[in-house]
Order: sequence, then structure tokens, then C-alpha cells
Amino acid sequence: MKMQETIEARLSEALSPSHLEVLNESHMHRTEPGAESHFKVIVVSEAFVGQRLIARHRQINQLLAELLAGPIHALALHTYTAEEWQQKGMAPRTPGCVSKLGPQ
Repeated sequence: MKMQETIEARLSEALSPSHLEVLNESHMHRTEPGAESHFKVIVVSEAFVGQRLIARHRQINQLLAELLAGPIHALALHTYTAEEWQQKGMAPRTPGCVSKLGPQ
């Protein structure tokens, strides 16, 4: 199973999200072709109602702890309740990686 699919499966099972996007952004960094080390995760779940942002991130980090200790180098988390997602409609755009750009 690909890393992206593993992340999706774990978060789907634990959070029953109404919206879930797991984007492999490894190509935006200095990585080998086909790398699965940098991910952007957008999760909309009622499990987040009443939780502060730090609690949401801790919950996801705990769900993915073994992956974060190994193959995943970077994980950008965007966590929303359904109401927050309805107001925002989208997660922030990922900025370009400074190290990918090389010397200026």
C-alpha cells in the first residue's frame, strides 16, 4: 500500500471525515523521484468540534506516529469542523520549498 493510501485509511477509520485530502507534495522538495515523504493533509471531521487546533494536530500525529518516526519527513495539517470548512472552502496553498529553489 502506498504511503498516501495508508494515511487516508488511518484517518478515515479514526475520524470518519466528511472531507479528506491527502496530497503527496514530495515532488515540491529535494527528494528522489517517486518519494513519499512530504504530505499535506486536509481533514474535515465532526470529531474536531470543541477541540483546539493543537489538540486536533496532536490527535493526527498520534494516529500517524509510527509513520512520522520513519518514512514521513513532513506533514502539513489543515483540520476543520464542517462549519469551519464551509466558511473557508479551501485550505491554504502550499508555498514553494526554499531548498528546492536552490541558491538565490
